[in-house]
Amino acid sequence: MKEHIKADAFTDPFPHVTFHNFYNDNELKLIWEELDFYTKPDKLLSAKEYGGVVTHTNSKALWLDKVYIGKYRELSNILKVTRKVFYKNITDVFANTHDCVSLASESNYDNTKVRYYHDGEFYQPHIDKYVEFLAFSYFYREPKKFEGGELFFPKYDYSFKCDNNSLIMFPGWVEHGVRKVSISNSDYYEGYGRYAITSFFGLTDKRKETE
Repeated sequence: MKEHIKADAFTDPFPHVTFHNFYNDNELKLIWEELDFYTKPDKLLSAKEYGGVVTHTNSKALWLDKVYIGKYRELSNILKVTRKVFYKNITDVFANTHDCVSLASESNYDNTKVRYYHDGEFYQPHIDKYVEFLAFSYFYREPKKFEGGELFFPKYDYSFKCDNNSLIMFPGWVEHGVRKVSISNSDYYEGYGRYAITSFFGLTDKRKETE
């Protein structure tokens, strides 16, 4: 049975939907088990290593779909738990915000990336032109030790605070970036930075490895 999750839907300044406390306690436990693993040395990759645009970001990430292939997808807690993003009661809320995203609930492909931001790390504004829709889930350890890290949309003078266990869904054509994270007295591998799980989804797999 799919639980009811409160959503806030917006058409201004562009179609998007936000959720708070998106995952339940058991789901969060499973997600954190895997995030803790990726925070260890040599687990996440630089943009150059995973085939991204090196001038866009200095943070590290990992395409989970390239690691957990075929039957091995079941080994990833994150890939299993984040199927929740694609429950019809979730995608329908987004699809109903505007005609330009009306096909979001008909998605037939998706890819998942885990990214971690620590002190001084950021993502320059960009457009995911090969992806129809994006869903970002955010996580951090509490008490929160960093500042910054907001998801921002420079063309619209708009930003999303990225609260712990929040999610935002919006079209790939909307330019977005991540403000620099600032954290002091914390080692990278302690994991007190900002985590993001990104779901890239749409009707046909047009994504190129330039994100």
